[in-house]
Amino acid sequence: MSHLGILVLSFAGGILPALFWLWFWLREDRIHPEPRGLIALSFIGGMLALILALFTEKFLLIYFALPLAILVSFCAPVIEELVKYVSAHFLALERAEDDEPVDPVIYMLTTALGFSALENVIFLFDSIGTDGIVSGVVTGNLRFLGATLLHLITSATVGLFIGFSFYDRPWLKRIALIAGLITATILHMLFNYFILNGTGTHVFITFIVVWSSIVILLLAFERVKRVHPAFKRKSR
Repeated sequence: MSHLGILVLSFAGGILPALFWLWFWLREDRIHPEPRGLIALSFIGGMLALILALFTEKFLLIYFALPLAILVSFCAPVIEELVKYVSAHFLALERAEDDEPVDPVIYMLTTALGFSALENVIFLFDSIGTDGIVSGVVTGNLRFLGATLLHLITSATVGLFIGFSFYDRPWLKRIALIAGLITATILHMLFNYFILNGTGTHVFITFIVVWSSIVILLLAFERVKRVHPAFKRKSR
């Protein structure tokens, strides 16, 4: 297969699943939808965040001679969760359109899906080019079921922490943000560690936990949509 054919298949296999998840979550916010232009900007920002993350990880790998297992299990989660948040922060979270508690969740999700989409394209291009279409299909399915959802869950976690503290005092918002980033990073570390070092049973359980987390995320998503100043005062 030509390089162009591999590239087309890789983009289709990487982008389309991410767009499906994006469509799914935007439907959950269809009553007060975010501007489509800002959604697109956040998605592209997630792709740019991946490029920054890859350059940073490669720098650590080459110039600090970090073992690959250490990089993947511990350093990469820190880098990736930070760059996803920074991208969303500068492109969406500081804008006037970010005016409801659920909005940070939407923008963090969108950024994560852009990040994951380009990451999937790269993995698929390498897999199809090396081992053929069958290997690419397997790789795509595994990433659709695992890594894509991981990025979605971890970034949504940060968004939920921001959303639930939306009407709090500034110092409480900062604490919530830090707590969200730490929680997301730990979840990411655990996923990478068990995928890299676990047995087949551990990997299977990890995937089950990831999918179960989607249900929890849906419940939390509905909860954060009901947060408003009166709710915050009443809950104190």
